[in-house]
Formats: sequence, C-alpha cells, structure tokens
Amino acid sequence: MADDFGKQPRHRNLTPLRMVRGIFCLIMLVLSAFILLVFFGFWPAIGMRTINVHYSRVGISFVFGCWLALWPFWFEKINKTKVVISGDSVPSAKRVLVIANHRTEVDWMYLWDLALRKGCVGSLRYILKSSLMRLPVFGWVFHVMEFIPVERKWDADALKLRQMLGTYQDPQDPLWLVVFPEGTDFTEQKCIRSKKYASENGLPILKNVLLPKTKGFCACLEELRGTLDAVYDITIGYKHHCPSFLDNAFGVDPAEVHMHVRCISVADIPESENEAASWLMDTFCDKDELLSDFHSQGHFPREGIESELSTAKCLANFIFVMTLTAICTYLTLFSSIWFKIYVSSVCAFLATATYFNFRPSPIVSL
Repeated sequence: MADDFGKQPRHRNLTPLRMVRGIFCLIMLVLSAFILLVFFGFWPAIGMRTINVHYSRVGISFVFGCWLALWPFWFEKINKTKVVISGDSVPSAKRVLVIANHRTEVDWMYLWDLALRKGCVGSLRYILKSSLMRLPVFGWVFHVMEFIPVERKWDADALKLRQMLGTYQDPQDPLWLVVFPEGTDFTEQKCIRSKKYASENGLPILKNVLLPKTKGFCACLEELRGTLDAVYDITIGYKHHCPSFLDNAFGVDPAEVHMHVRCISVADIPESENEAASWLMDTFCDKDELLSDFHSQGHFPREGIESELSTAKCLANFIFVMTLTAICTYLTLFSSIWFKIYVSSVCAFLATATYFNFRPSPIVSL
C-alpha cells in the first residue's frame, strides 16, 4: 500500500524557473547558515558556555531558531506545500521527547514546521548518524547545537548516548529531542527485511513502518524522564509522492505533508526497559494502522488543530536573517583583513572542535 501511494505522479513539473529558484534558495540558506554560525552562533556556543551552559543553549536556540524558521517559510510560503497537523492539541511544552516514523530523508525537516508553530523550533535536537557530522558547515552547526551522533550499533553507541543525554538533564534548558526509532528511512527493500525479521522472531509484521529499535528510545526515556513535560508521538504521511531533498528544494513534491500528533504524559509510559520497549512496539503498530488508513482515505483523523504560519512573521524573520547575512558577507569580502582572519580562525576552531567532539566547560559560575 505504501509503495502504491508513493508512485503517484509528481505534484508539479520541474520547470527551469523552479530549478533556478531552488538553487538560489539553497545557496542563500547555506550562506546564511555559515554567517549565523561564524558571527552569531560561535559566541554563545563557545564564549558564553565558559560562563553558563544554560544561557549558552538559550542563545544558540535563538540564533539557529531564526535560521531554521527559514525552511518552513520556504516550504509553505514559497513552494506552496500544504502542511496539515492533526490529532491532539499540541501545547507549547518546553521539554519534549519526540518519536516519529522515518518515511524519507526529509522527515526531520518537516518537524520544523510543527516546532515553529509552537515557538520551539530552536529547541530541536536530533539523534543522527555520525557521518553527517563530517559535512562542512552543517556538521559544525550540528556540533554547536549538540546533536547526538551515533554509529547505529548499540555496543558502540550506548555509553556515548548516555553521556550526552546526561548533559541534557537541566530542566531549564529548552529541548525537543527527536528520535526516529526505526533507525533509518523507509524503503521497500528495508521493509521486506523488517518483515522477515519480525516473522522469524514472533514480532508484529508491519507494512508502512519498520520495526522500531527500542534501546535508544528506552535510554532517552530513562535519562530524561524526570525533566520531560511530555512525549510527542508523530506519524508523518505525504501526498501524493514521497519527497527527496531535491524534490523539496525545487518545490515539485510533496503536495501535502500530514502530521498526526499524540501528546503522551511521561507517567503513562512504563518505567522498566522491557515494558517501555513493548509500549514502543505497540505504538508503531498503531502508526502502521494510521498510515494504512491515511493511504486509503487521504488524511489522518482530527485534522486542523494548528493554524497556518503567519506570512508577516515569516517574512520579517527572512528579512532579518538575510540583512545580517548580507552585511556580514560584505564585511568579510570587502572590508578589513581582520574580518577574513576572524572568519578563518573561527572555521579552523569549529572544524577542530567538531572533529574531536570538544565543547568548553564553564570556568566560572554565573
């Protein structure tokens, strides 16, 4: 069913105008990410962190929240992708564990649309594969934002994951920690292997999602349980074609992104690891049924719980970020040599810090 649904014709044709617009937007987004990181993200991430980790994280959330907000503006206002949020009414909780299905390589981007509506887009943190940390510029951003890199092998990841989660335990720090328990994006070949494993081990056979890997979820819950406001269970579906990153960039797909949200009290999730793992498995069985209904009906139940993004606010943020980008780019290229020295020095520091996974510790207490 999922495969048939994903083989629908593309929503829009890739015209020369769409291609040029998409390339221009990508260039501006990469440039603005670099400028905000070097000129504005570096100081709360490094300088402020030597004084107070909490204020450092608040500053980083503000800076990169401004940049992340550009993407929903691009998706919804420029590319005209319709975002439909359904399910429970979502409170603006400060500290949340988010679990979601992983249908394609861009699911994580559309979570920005929900978080922006709740005023928490800068609080998003991801558990992601470690190879992404080697990306230039974006790997540095992931490091500064304290994303958690994993090898997707529990023996190699367990200690590092728990150590990083241990640094997230301050209840004052803004945090939307996103976990994709499937561990990889959904494909038909992966689904066949997942079904085979389920059949051989007496587990539920799922058609629209992969079997979840429970250990990472249980570790997150165990380490953060006492500081979380809620767990958000999000099921993502696309109409009518499952998008790639370039589909998003050029605005050819998807026509609609649907997110069904369940807001779950942490107290409703069992504390023991085995029971929590069973709870997660049951949750993914429910996701599988939800997606089957979505593919046949074209929508999730209880739609329309969130309003559209404010065009005025999105445009104001866009102008703000692009103005800073233009000024700092001009100063770097055409002003004093000291700007070039500063940019080069920050880049060298960030590349080294990311490679060695270094973050300064507070040397004074504020």
